[in-house]
Amino acid sequence: MAPTAANPPALLLGPLLRHVDPVSATVWVETDRPCVVDVLGRTARTFCVAGHHYALVVVEDLEPGSTTPYEVRLDDVRVWPPADSEFPPSRIRTAGGPGPFRLAFGSCRYASPRTVEESEGIPPDALDLYAQQIAAQPEDRWPDALVLLGDQVYADELTKQTKSLLHRRRDRHAGQVAPEDEVADFEEYTRLYYESWQDPQVRWLLSTIPSSMIFDDHEMIDDWNTSAAWRATASREPWWTGRITGGLVSYWVYQHLGNLSPQELDANETWQAIQDMAEDDEVRDAEPMLRGMAELADAEPATIRWSFVRHWGDARLLMIDSRAGRVLEEQHRRMLDEEEFAWVEAAMRRAVDEGVEHLILGTSLPWLLPHAIHNLERWNETLNVRHHNRWRGRIAEKVRQGADLEHWAAFGHSFERLGAALTSVARGDHGRAPATALVLSGDVHHAYAAELVEPGDLEARVHQLTVSPLHNQAPHPIRVGFKIGWSRTARRWTERLARFAKAEPTDLRWDKQAGPFFGNQIGELVLEGRGARFLLSVSEIGDTSLRQVLDTPLSDA
Repeated sequence: MAPTAANPPALLLGPLLRHVDPVSATVWVETDRPCVVDVLGRTARTFCVAGHHYALVVVEDLEPGSTTPYEVRLDDVRVWPPADSEFPPSRIRTAGGPGPFRLAFGSCRYASPRTVEESEGIPPDALDLYAQQIAAQPEDRWPDALVLLGDQVYADELTKQTKSLLHRRRDRHAGQVAPEDEVADFEEYTRLYYESWQDPQVRWLLSTIPSSMIFDDHEMIDDWNTSAAWRATASREPWWTGRITGGLVSYWVYQHLGNLSPQELDANETWQAIQDMAEDDEVRDAEPMLRGMAELADAEPATIRWSFVRHWGDARLLMIDSRAGRVLEEQHRRMLDEEEFAWVEAAMRRAVDEGVEHLILGTSLPWLLPHAIHNLERWNETLNVRHHNRWRGRIAEKVRQGADLEHWAAFGHSFERLGAALTSVARGDHGRAPATALVLSGDVHHAYAAELVEPGDLEARVHQLTVSPLHNQAPHPIRVGFKIGWSRTARRWTERLARFAKAEPTDLRWDKQAGPFFGNQIGELVLEGRGARFLLSVSEIGDTSLRQVLDTPLSDA
């Protein structure tokens, strides 16, 4: 049906304010049909993926340090903000203004409160509560950036509503091969984003706070790329190709595209090809091309870089893909392949050379874990390597997958290499050391702060800051396990276990500074000059607002 004045195009998702620098911004939307999207007089035609319609509008020629309210128009009809909105106008705030830089971060958001049963016992959504909190504050208290560190959607843990929808859809496609109660293709993935991003609170938040995102396993499937054995088993499933390609295509459309700067978009061959399609009079479907990109990315991870950099004046974010690009061959396990790790190290050195005060690494999986958990992961990896393809190795693999022993510590070479890169920066080997080097992570469904204490000759302070979940829950065994994991007794016992297996010990030493904290939660960094603070706010069952439980300095300034 052609749009008319009485039947204009509709905005299904968004707007999401994504990449923002001192002079430009990108705004992402999903619409219900082809149309022209207008933001501040800059326009973009929608592109089509499997019958869904999207646009990324590049807004240029903004003033540094400025605030610009904006509307979204589809075919010249205003669709955002909603006429009945209770929130402040959406706006683009460019870097360069006075005051501290504020960064909010967290991970693991299971659907939205509207679609989760109370019987599931999940505390109030921290991202919803955070949106309500900042909407009531003056603009100078709003965060300048939002960093989402994985599991923005759950492809393998579905709400009752989504399960019902999938069952009805599969009844109509009786020959479809799909895992029970899990999404199977791009169409089903789109449902997850509708469920997660249509909340009024979160929708407003994402429309006015620039967001940076990276995936973790649940965007694809639990334990994604844990090991070569896991990968071999998954690849034999008849539904695997549709699952992983649908997951990667949806991630590219809904998350990755907005991570790119205007300059990176200009250089991105896939995006340029889609732009060419969008300019045609006839609507062309980009899904076959994106599916081919995803199949190649899954088979040959080096063909695409999901990692990216954000430049924020005195702060620099280096977001690291710690899932898709793993090297899984048991004798040469790596969290990143050689080319990707060299890129990360070069980006770290470049940040120091350009004089950043705060180097921030984003990685969905924590680098520094509770000591006992770290030791168990080193022990397990050593057994897997030593007894690969033998009965002890098969038992160790079952333990690895069953206990989720897959963090940086389970990729010992990569753990040490990242540690060497961080300590080199913090020591000032590449120029004046920043005030802080911060590793932001999620995944483990609780929050804690840890600081590197050895080597002791560092000029910068190095911290691990872990915040998870935004909207989920930590089962009782996780709460108990991670509390015990920081204890001296558990540390000594697991150190003996690792030594018995002849696991290579690390020379790095770290201490817990705060935590563990449970409940739904969101973290904030407040950066000003060489000063840095970490704030943590939590919601538990029965809370109607966030409670701040931590405000701790991270630097010596």
